[in-house]
Amino acid sequence: MVSRADRSRFAEWLWTVDHYLLAAFFLLMFGGVVLSFAASPPVAERLGVETFFFVKRQAIYLIPAIGIMLAGSLMTPRMVRRMALAVFVVSVVMLVATLFLGMEAKGSRRWIYIAGFSLQPSEFLKPAFVVLIAFLLSESGRRREVPGVLFAVLLFAMCAALLIAQPDFGQTMLLGLVWAGLFFLNGLPWFAIAGLGIAGISGLMAAYFFLPHVTNRVNRFLDPSSGDTYQVDTAIESFLAGGWFGRGPGEGTVKRILPDSHTDFIFAVVAEEFGIIVCLFLVSVFAFIVIRGLSHASRDQDAFGRLATAGLVVLFGLQATINLSVNLNLMPPKGMTLPFISYGGSSLMSSAMVAGAILALTRKRPRPSRGDVVTVSRLSPSSLM
Repeated sequence: MVSRADRSRFAEWLWTVDHYLLAAFFLLMFGGVVLSFAASPPVAERLGVETFFFVKRQAIYLIPAIGIMLAGSLMTPRMVRRMALAVFVVSVVMLVATLFLGMEAKGSRRWIYIAGFSLQPSEFLKPAFVVLIAFLLSESGRRREVPGVLFAVLLFAMCAALLIAQPDFGQTMLLGLVWAGLFFLNGLPWFAIAGLGIAGISGLMAAYFFLPHVTNRVNRFLDPSSGDTYQVDTAIESFLAGGWFGRGPGEGTVKRILPDSHTDFIFAVVAEEFGIIVCLFLVSVFAFIVIRGLSHASRDQDAFGRLATAGLVVLFGLQATINLSVNLNLMPPKGMTLPFISYGGSSLMSSAMVAGAILALTRKRPRPSRGDVVTVSRLSPSSLM
């Protein structure tokens, strides 16, 4: 046991971090490896690699992911901002490089090889983007001479342009929703909210009319007979086959014909082998993280901490919601991974960055109050300057 009188950095972290959030993140991390045993072997067999190839790689990726999350949770709000800026700059450079040097798959360039590893820069861009937008909006409210709103708009326009150029409309939509949510939480006037809504609808319509792959996916969603809906139909079959309690670990059969069973449609595999009960438990873990994170944000007196925490939690929750909705055929396919659960190094590292930043921003920090009595509160970013 670590005594509360211990003033070491580890002891301070242990007594100030949100243990419930930390446990929930660890549960998803290790759950992803366990569920990979069920979802990935059929894909490995189809590709002609060793049966547990993806399981082993996911377990290997988990080690640095845990390090990223724990290191991130030790940071102060000021360090979170600085790290976000560095990650954002590197991610933008990699996004630009991807357009020219990236590998092409299914008509898009989203991956780039660096030192023998394939990376998806957009995954790392997302958490850094959210933190920077939160900082710009908070600074704009604190110091009127800072054009934070203008910079936030320009930043989103630049990121959206790079993502659409790949093209990756799913990630663009996700960033746009979180970006608009941060403006709303920052106290945007209702007429401006209406303007954002109109702009968002206009963007969706433009994507439908001018991006062929978006047109095809929307058409197949609205009218399944208009195109190939094999993956979604197979995913729904998995839910029906699993029932409430599932067929049992390793007993699934539908997963053997589901192409992306280890990534975008891993939730369908969970439904077939472990049943709807386990699916509901998994959804409840994501819901717990979102609700507890937003609860922390609502109590934060500092604008940056409030916006950054809420933005990261919304990013995490929205990505999970989109993936689950696609699996249940509630929205067109987006190619969005389920945080910590889907296979993929970039997705796992990015989710770890989000988790680490959330844990850092929700930590309790000592601050002197009236009468020089030390109470527990979050540290204001302005005091870190």
